[in-house]
Parts: sequence; structure tokens; C-alpha cells
Amino acid sequence: MTLPVLLFALGAACCLGFGFVLQQSAARSAPLGDFLSPRLLLDLVRMPRWLAGIALMSGGTALGAVALSWGEMSLVEPLLATHLLFAMTLVRWRTGQPLGRQGWGGLLLLAGGVSAFLIAGHPQGSDATVAPLRHWLVIGAVLGTALVLTVVARRFRLGIGPALLGAAGGLLYGLQDALTRISGQRVGEQGLLGLLTAWQPYGVLVLGLAGLLLVQSAFEMAPLRSSLPALTAAQPLAGIVCGVGFLGDRLRTDTGALAWQAAGLAAIVGGIVFLCRHPSMPTGTLAREPVLAGAVGRA
Repeated sequence: MTLPVLLFALGAACCLGFGFVLQQSAARSAPLGDFLSPRLLLDLVRMPRWLAGIALMSGGTALGAVALSWGEMSLVEPLLATHLLFAMTLVRWRTGQPLGRQGWGGLLLLAGGVSAFLIAGHPQGSDATVAPLRHWLVIGAVLGTALVLTVVARRFRLGIGPALLGAAGGLLYGLQDALTRISGQRVGEQGLLGLLTAWQPYGVLVLGLAGLLLVQSAFEMAPLRSSLPALTAAQPLAGIVCGVGFLGDRLRTDTGALAWQAAGLAAIVGGIVFLCRHPSMPTGTLAREPVLAGAVGRA
């Protein structure tokens, strides 16, 4: 791992973490009738706090794109998952809630899991050519899973819906990162004209808007702790799948390395859940739930 990749990836994680907190605090005041509708983004764009969150997220995306242009997906994506630590820092500052055993335990699990996966997997790039069929199968699997999660989330808005939408948005963001890396490589090889004549940059834009709508809908419906764990876990998992699936990333595959990689990923997910259920994570406004329940009952 090179120092610039590490610094850019952690800088991206910092911006993303702060941005998600500001976006959720604004989205909670959006009209409930905008659920999964483009009108939600039109309402949110009039809120300065949400715009500040989007500006931070855009900066994080740009820094992440630089990191992805220099490092492998399987290396950068776990580092981006540490945005939760920065989100935790902001909400802890806002609430004054100490970390305690749960917070420190989640922090150690997340940091240790990232370290274990990177050390055991030792991600490396390769020049191997991936068959187009495999390329599209991986993309189709990620998109299909996100679509299924979104459909189910519409039926369970008051229950697991926000978590499912967070996971769907995370999958789209992970796929977006993969296409961002391809776009960066194309610019380096063929210049701006080569980029504009390829489909990947337009895919980045579409995935970004779709993921934004899903995530903001999840933020609108429930507290941050309901959706952020799934989002944070799904994005690096999708990125790693894309990296190995069609970007040519190589991970060590001996038995011991695979065991440590699995343990690292499990620790990352466990740390994410611990941190997002920490008391310092905002719980949102509970008074909105009866309003939604009434609306669902009338539907």
C-alpha cells in the first residue's frame, strides 16, 4: 500500500462520513410523501444543511476516485468503509456521548477487520483480460440484488425497509466506484475523448443519482443507525466483488489467507453494527412514525 492511496482513501472516508451525517439530519425533515420519488431530491436541494452534506460527499467521491486510480478496488474499498468512524466522531461531538465499551469495541473490530483483510488478502492488480460475459454477469448480479432489496423495502417501510434501502444504495455506490476506476483508466489511456465515447462515465452518473435517491429515502424514513450499517457494509463488499470479478484484482487464495480475509470481513461488518447502534448515533424524530402508519393504512 502506498502512502498517497492511504491518505486519499482516508480523506475520502472523512468527507463521506461527515456528509452522511449532515444529509440524514436534513432528510428527516423532508415530506414523507416523497419516499423513493425524485421529488425528494428537489425538496432536499432547498436545504443548506443537505447541500453541505452533498458537497462533502462530492469531495469524498473525488478523493476516492483519485485513490481508486492508484490502488486496487479490493484495497481502497475497505479503507472507504472507515467513513463510519468519522461519522461517529461528528455525532459524538454533537451529542457529547462517550464511546464506552461498545464504541471502542466497534472501533477496534472495524479497524482490525480492515487491517486483517488487507494484510491477508494482499490485493494486487493484474493485466489479465476478463471475458465480457463475466463482466456483465457481475454487474447484473449487483444491480439485480439492489433492485430486489428496493422492491422489498417498499413493502416494509416501518420495519427493515430503511436497512434494505441502505444496502441497495451501498451496492450501487460500490458498483459506481468500480466504473469510476475504469473511467479513470480510460482517461489515462485514451484521453478525454476516449472517456466521453465510453458508457462507463454515464453509468457512474446514473448509479450516483439512483444511489442518492435510495440512500436519502432511507435517511428520510428512519434514524441513521437503521440504514448506515447496511450501507457501510454493502459498499465495500460490492466493490471487492467487482474488483475481483471484472477489474482483475487478485487476492491470496491459500486456505489461511482466505480464512483471515473472511474473518476480516466479518469483523468489519460486526464493527459497523456495533458503532451504528452506539447511543451517540442520532435516533431521529419518533413522532413521524404514527403519521406514516396512518398514511400506509389509508393506502
